[in-house]
Order: sequence, then structure tokens, then C-alpha cells
Amino acid sequence: MTASNLLSASALPVQWAGELLHLLPEHAVWWPDGRVLFIADLHIGKAATYRALGQPVPGGTTQENLARLDALIAAHGPQRIVFLGDFLHAAQARTPRVLAALAAWRAAHASIGMVLVRGNHDSRAGDPPAALGIDVVDEPYLLGPFACCHHPQAHATHFVLAGHLHPVCRLHGPGRDSVRLPCFASDAQQAVLPAFGEFTGGWLMERAPGRRFYAVGGESVWALPPSEQGV
Repeated sequence: MTASNLLSASALPVQWAGELLHLLPEHAVWWPDGRVLFIADLHIGKAATYRALGQPVPGGTTQENLARLDALIAAHGPQRIVFLGDFLHAAQARTPRVLAALAAWRAAHASIGMVLVRGNHDSRAGDPPAALGIDVVDEPYLLGPFACCHHPQAHATHFVLAGHLHPVCRLHGPGRDSVRLPCFASDAQQAVLPAFGEFTGGWLMERAPGRRFYAVGGESVWALPPSEQGV
């Protein structure tokens, strides 16, 4: 077994579409047999977009996102990264500083194939610069047993991996205590990944029959107990 197939103590193994996948606390999914990382909702340049609109938000989120990607690549050695939509946040994100950081990052990982499945923000931001060498496709992008999408949806023959919702779940404690955490959420033929990007927010996903939630907290991922799952 190679190092990239080993399950870290912080990841959670699941079986989707008959394949072993690792849910990572870095808000990504690792498919060891395919040597593929799945990442949703990177939203590169979101903070830069807000600053362009006059909002006093802090900088540095692009470098933080790329550093986290670097760490995932070093840990798993993927042959391919599939971005499940919303790579760039908006047209205002295409600043010289953001584009230079992306170019340097891509050059450092030139041997890795990369695919972007267009999301709703990509339609406004435009495709990444062609020089980055990222293949850009419309959903669904079929890869093995998976239909790689941005928007959650049904597919007739493949298990859907999607983003878009930035899912979070709520855990309840004693009394009225509760906490919201990013999460993975899966249904019978579909799973939604948490947003990878910094400064992205989240949407509270409702319970539904057969739905399963996998919370991300600190450096761990864990399946919520039956009382917190879909009924």
C-alpha cells in the first residue's frame, strides 16, 4: 500500500458508489484508487472582490487557500484534482496579485491534471486563464462511477459529487446549546462537499430521510450520531 492510500487518523472512510473515499478535515474528498482529490467552492479572490467594492475585509485568503491545497497535494500525491465549481469568485477577483499567485501555484504542480466543472460563479468570473492548464467542462463530468457536478442533482447512472451549498450542520448540546459546523452530506445517490475556500460562509442543510451528515471540527471528520442524522 502506498502512502497516498493510507488513511490518516483525522479522515473518515466512506463507501460511495462502491468505492472507498476519504472525507478529509481540509474540506476535500480523496479517492485513493483513482488518485483524485475532489474540492468544491474554492472561491479564489473573494476577499479581493469585496475590497474592490469598498468593503474593508482582510487580505491573504488566496495564499491561505493555495497553501492548504499545497498541503493536501503533499499528503496524498494526487494525479488529478477535480474542482467542483466556483474556482474564481467573480470578475473582480482577477487582480494581478491573485493571478500571479495562481500562476506560481500551478507551475509548482504542473504534473497534476486539473479539471474545473463550471459553477454559477464561474459563469460570472470567467474561466481561469488558459495558461494555468486547467481543463474546464460543464456539469456533469463523468469520472469512474462519479458524476462530478457543481449543483446537487440526480443522475441516471452515476453517483453525484457536488458543491454549491456550502453545507453546515447544527449539533445540539445540553439545554439550548448548539454549534454550527461545516459538513459533508450524503443521500442515496449524491453527496455534497463543504466549501473549501476561506471566507465562504455556510448554509444549514435540513435533515431528510436517509440523509447522512459528517461534521468537520478541528482536524477531524466524524459521522453524526443517529439522533443528529436524517430519519
